[in-house]
Amino acid sequence: MFEKRTGNILVDQLVEAGVDHIYGMPGNSINQFIEDLRRKEDEMDFIQVRHEEIGALAASSYAKLTGKLGVCLSIAGPGATHLINGLYDAKKDFAPVLAIVGQVPSTEVGTDSHQEINLERMFDGVAVFNKRAESAEQLPDMLHMAIREAYIYKGVSVLIVPDDLFTVKQDREVMTTSKTIAEPVITPNQETIDQAAQLLNQAEKPVILAGKGARHARTELIEFAEKLQAPVVLSLLGKGTIPDYHELNLGQHGQIGTKPAFEAVMETDLLIIIGTTFPYRDYLPDHVHAIQIEIKQDHLGKFYPITAGLCGDSKEVLPILTKAVKSGRSDAFLNQYKEKMKQWHIHAQEIKQDDSDPIHGPQIMYALEKCVEKDAIISCDVGNVTVWTSRFFPFTNQHFIISGGLASMGSGLPGAIAAQKAYPDRQVVGICGDGGFTMVMQDFITAVKYQMPVKMVVLNNSMIGMIKYEQQTKGNLNYETELEGIDFAEFARACGGEGFRIEKYSEMEDKMKQAFLSDQPAVIDVVMEDMAPLPGKITYDQAVKYGEYLIKEFFSNGNIEFPDVGKTMKRLF
Repeated sequence: MFEKRTGNILVDQLVEAGVDHIYGMPGNSINQFIEDLRRKEDEMDFIQVRHEEIGALAASSYAKLTGKLGVCLSIAGPGATHLINGLYDAKKDFAPVLAIVGQVPSTEVGTDSHQEINLERMFDGVAVFNKRAESAEQLPDMLHMAIREAYIYKGVSVLIVPDDLFTVKQDREVMTTSKTIAEPVITPNQETIDQAAQLLNQAEKPVILAGKGARHARTELIEFAEKLQAPVVLSLLGKGTIPDYHELNLGQHGQIGTKPAFEAVMETDLLIIIGTTFPYRDYLPDHVHAIQIEIKQDHLGKFYPITAGLCGDSKEVLPILTKAVKSGRSDAFLNQYKEKMKQWHIHAQEIKQDDSDPIHGPQIMYALEKCVEKDAIISCDVGNVTVWTSRFFPFTNQHFIISGGLASMGSGLPGAIAAQKAYPDRQVVGICGDGGFTMVMQDFITAVKYQMPVKMVVLNNSMIGMIKYEQQTKGNLNYETELEGIDFAEFARACGGEGFRIEKYSEMEDKMKQAFLSDQPAVIDVVMEDMAPLPGKITYDQAVKYGEYLIKEFFSNGNIEFPDVGKTMKRLF
């Protein structure tokens, strides 16, 4: 009988499951498993990160990009607590992720040993599978279960292992569980399809709100929208589902979105929600019929009151609905919003091509537009940078990733690392604000170490800009939103990468091109002005609260920055 270390068996199982790399940092309660990974380094890459949060965020990003299992590894105690943010990112964006978490030796569990914490309780809120092994014999079957449940439920599996169990030798020729994962095809019943068809054919002003669940169904979505004569509005996670300049596309919705998108959604008499759990109820209309297409049954009607819920894959359901739509529909409503979006694009181009100083966000997007390849992967951070990227960078076939449901600052860099690992031959661009980048910038050296030629563009306004704007729109004075300035180009060079600093508009195009011609990891530090990311449509309440802020600012400091506000308004409307 041939026996192998349990840790060795687990690595073999991961390889069989299609896992080819793990993000993590070595440490005392996983040292035995690290030894098993070392012995299998020809089959399994270990990406050493400088902080476990980066490992979890990278695993989440990898899963979002590829649909494959993202895997991260940590020690007990502090390493495990560091994982939490990235694992919640995976949970909120429905990404299959496995976290293998070390624990103190099995003989010490429950004794309040050094670095021992109640890991099961800590991970309970984030995981679809959350179990601690008590014997080595359990581990192979538990790993199968963890992988299967992460895929089935599109969520986080946490396998907690006392480090000594990895060393136990056993023969595991016979498994009690299967590594096979069934992929059922789910389609709605005919009664629901008929109900949806009736709603579609009665609607005079239908609008489609599509998210990442429609990304793989681009062709089917366009064919459905053309037959229905309906404009398409995209959620943030749906960015890139159809090209930004496609005549049906009204852009993003919500505070980051466009005015035509907001107005069309609020005017519609039938909202068709496809593959999105768009959470901002204030940006959705009241008292209109709604159809939702969603693969997760428990999400039907969860975020918006719907009339008909179609449970299934959008790629399978959309052709059924397209056939059900009657031909010869009026295009008046669609043409009205095509014209509005045309005017929006014209105005956006004027803003982007402004050549004045100081530099502002749309100008940076225009410079990037000339450098980013058509199949690039763009990892966007959270904050004002999200507004500038989603509103002013025109996607064609680029892939967009971001921390959506959790909206975690600091996701841009780990997303870029994961993207370059997943697609080593494709261009990868990270777009961050200085606030988000400084939360994780230590791991730029990870990109350097593994020779990942990512290009990190930092919009550097020495400000937590989105929070400053949020304080103002609540009628409050700004407090603790300013950041100390950092020369990120110097930092990049100190890490062994390349750094480019842009301080004037006149030098942006040349330096941006120079950076993108490099085959090295690089940081492009763009010094820009602080500028409010005003929504595509300002609500009455936002205007009132902003007025309250201006009055408080005048009486507290004796000045109001009306010129900057006016310039911002001119640029965005």
